[in-house]
Amino acid sequence: MLKHFIEPDDMTEREYDDLFRLAQAIASDPGEYAHVCDGKILASLFFEPSTRTRMSFDAAMYRLGGQVLHLGDVKVSSMAKGETVRDTLHIVDQYADICAMRHPHAYTQHKAVDVLKNMPLINAGDGDHAHPTQTLADIFTIRKHKGAWSGLKIGFCGDLRYGRAVHSLFQFLNHYDNEFVFISPEGLNMPEEYLDTARCPYEEVDNLKAVIGDLDVLYMTRVQKERFISEDEAKRYEGSYLLNAEVLNAGSDDLIVLHPLPRVDEIDAEIDSDPRALYFEQAQNGMYMRMALILTLLEAKNEGNQ
Repeated sequence: MLKHFIEPDDMTEREYDDLFRLAQAIASDPGEYAHVCDGKILASLFFEPSTRTRMSFDAAMYRLGGQVLHLGDVKVSSMAKGETVRDTLHIVDQYADICAMRHPHAYTQHKAVDVLKNMPLINAGDGDHAHPTQTLADIFTIRKHKGAWSGLKIGFCGDLRYGRAVHSLFQFLNHYDNEFVFISPEGLNMPEEYLDTARCPYEEVDNLKAVIGDLDVLYMTRVQKERFISEDEAKRYEGSYLLNAEVLNAGSDDLIVLHPLPRVDEIDAEIDSDPRALYFEQAQNGMYMRMALILTLLEAKNEGNQ
């Protein structure tokens, strides 16, 4: 059977350790891996806008020596004629060796993955549900700077209701000995479906500055305006939080600040040069982890065919 990566729980702790070590090896000597995917094709199926994730997958495959097959604008694809996602995947399964897919509706990849016979599927984001490869970038950065994924106090700040990157990272870190602080305005709270699964202690607050001094990791997020029913509803939450020098200086010297990006108005550019602000490094780390993931899934596919 093909091994896919749809949810953070699709890998064991040992598999994550192996993936992390492989990403470290790639980052240390990219040239060593420049041709390991010669002749391989990654299908890039993005049904909603993306910059970092889409380009990160492209860069990852190109740096491994492979090629990328793009869906392009959905409006000029057969989707505009009424083709289903399942049928699109069924067709692309004949063309590519591996696929990265993003879709605006939650659980789309989960419902369509069973049609695949030839290529592993990577979830590059499904609606407001999950973003597991962003989690790879997050945990690489956390472990690099904190030395572990456990024993940490992690603050999630901003739109926790619709923030799929938050949901995925929580799902991963919830397996370890951590504490969580959910910082959000009323109405953008962490969904109950995640709180109900919490194995670690947590608290919900609405004041970032009051708790930042206790945090090891601060994970900022933007308001996901594209998920709201109306633009007016989204505007109600604009400017809810601003991480600037004044607020950051209330944090400890070894605090690290992450953000899945893009940022809008929640992080002031004045802190970009602060050594605690790691969101741009985090984006680069995501490329290395996606390189490692592509290699791992392709190797699992090859072993399964033997």
